[in-house]
Amino acid sequence: MSAITVRGVRVLLGGAAVLDGVDLDVPYGRVLALVGPNGAGKSTLLGVLTGDVRPQAGEVLLDDRPLGTWAAKELARTRAVLMQANQVTFSFTAREVVEMGRAPWPASDNDTAIIDEAVARVDAAHLVDRPFPALSGGEKARVSLARVLAQNTAIVLLDEPTAALDLRHQEDVLRIARDLAATGRAVVVVLHDLSVAAAYADEVAMLAGGVIVAHGSPDEVFTEQRVAEVYGAPVRSMADPDTGRPIILPRRHA
Repeated sequence: MSAITVRGVRVLLGGAAVLDGVDLDVPYGRVLALVGPNGAGKSTLLGVLTGDVRPQAGEVLLDDRPLGTWAAKELARTRAVLMQANQVTFSFTAREVVEMGRAPWPASDNDTAIIDEAVARVDAAHLVDRPFPALSGGEKARVSLARVLAQNTAIVLLDEPTAALDLRHQEDVLRIARDLAATGRAVVVVLHDLSVAAAYADEVAMLAGGVIVAHGSPDEVFTEQRVAEVYGAPVRSMADPDTGRPIILPRRHA
């Protein structure tokens, strides 16, 4: 069963179609990467999947129910969202921000263990007593991911979760995404780094101009010709010697 089903979705912003006729199935137990150039519609599509963006046409089903029929608390117990902007207005500590992930659920004796595990998974134990606004961008991103993990939902939606992270923590985040999928969760992640998407995603949906131009395995989607056409830059695709998955590199002149 698909976690989320999108059919014929059209989204207009300022009179222009940001998404136009998008069909997509988000399966349980897999990592789906959304990729595409700036302005392709990736974050808008993720907003449609979360229910934060309402399309002007088409339908969105969550577990075979129209997304608009879900109550807010019910939705919060089913899907967790990590957005690009990790802002908190008040001076909550990092731990208090992670604790917010438990808000949709009744208080439980397991809450402390769930929060501690989430903090440990993102390597943020040393940050828990610090004010969230005082953290660096990468530290905020990790704490915000811990909040998502503490929410403990069957569907996890991540918008550019690696953007502010160093190399080690980028890899950690994508390994966490794979671990979540291995437990049967549906994971959607918006990524700019095509090689990272190829390394960790089971499926890739490539957007351009508000439409999905390719959807399949990384090998199927990341051909040199398609990437060059969509991104407007020549690239070289080669197999990673360790995994066999594609590595996408821009062609550069010496």
